[in-house]
Amino acid sequence: MISLSNIQFIWPWVFLLLPLPLILRAVLPTSNENQDMPLHVPFMSDFNAQPQRAGFINKNKWLSIFASVAWLCLILAASKPQWLGERIDIPVSGRDLMMAVDLSGSMAAKDFEINGQTINRLQAVKLVAGDFIEHRKGDRIGLILFGQQAYLQTPLTFDTKTINIMLQESLIGIAGKMTAIGDAIGLAVKRLDGKSAEKQVLILLTDGANTAGEMPPLKAAELAADQKLKIYTIGIGAASMKVGGMFFNKTVKNTEIDEKTLHEIAQATGGQYFRAHNTNELNKIYALIDELEPVEQEGQSFRPIISLYVWPLTLALLISIAIALLPSITQISHKITGFFSMGSSTDG
Repeated sequence: MISLSNIQFIWPWVFLLLPLPLILRAVLPTSNENQDMPLHVPFMSDFNAQPQRAGFINKNKWLSIFASVAWLCLILAASKPQWLGERIDIPVSGRDLMMAVDLSGSMAAKDFEINGQTINRLQAVKLVAGDFIEHRKGDRIGLILFGQQAYLQTPLTFDTKTINIMLQESLIGIAGKMTAIGDAIGLAVKRLDGKSAEKQVLILLTDGANTAGEMPPLKAAELAADQKLKIYTIGIGAASMKVGGMFFNKTVKNTEIDEKTLHEIAQATGGQYFRAHNTNELNKIYALIDELEPVEQEGQSFRPIISLYVWPLTLALLISIAIALLPSITQISHKITGFFSMGSSTDG
């Protein structure tokens, strides 16, 4: 509902023009036939030429009222009225958060469960990280997908919904079958230039070791530390997996994850290394990261603005059209009345 207290006029001085018709009437010579009108209407002679009928209110009076209302509407439109909506606050935490997700071939291993159903590692990441992203209101979040190469899937944005959609649409192997951890960190360092926010965080999730790429992971970690980019590393995958044999399945230890390197990366940048053996642990890890204290910045706010000038302008146009058509309508009305009067006289 539009409240009068929320309406403002960009050009309020236009209201000083309201008495202009009266001033012109006093200064300029007026026609005898239209001397009772505050505004000169060119077609008034045609209108007054019509015979007066009993019961009709003086036409000049009505035209004067219509013309005055039209002039008032034009003044209102020219003053550019606007409606200011209620203030909307945009939360800003001051943190830029980049997520790097491994899409190498090993992420297809089905060693996670959700609601009793076995799922692969990437599906578990999509479920848990997707919920994490949706709750990061106030952070700018970006998404890096890496395999044999690292790609910036989504630049930093407050649009958490889009980030989550891009994560859910990611596919295993789309960036190659191998794992370029160092390149993923290097890309994050490049995109998080150290100037856009006071606090920057990279959450790197992988299930393997660095097997591809041009930049060694520890060298990339040094660059991140110089930029004060904190890295939280997450190693994902069950402690053991069932592998199919010739006659039966056997359980083998999962040795793919280079936990030593992931721990050193986190330690070098002031972050922390986490190990997620199952979905519950992955949930707890993201919940812990979610508790990071933001660097408070002054929040941004805005008030939606709706221009209202179109309404008085439209009303003025309609009144002007009605005034212009009034003589023609009156003529037609008299002709119709005269026709029926002649018919009645003939019948008599």
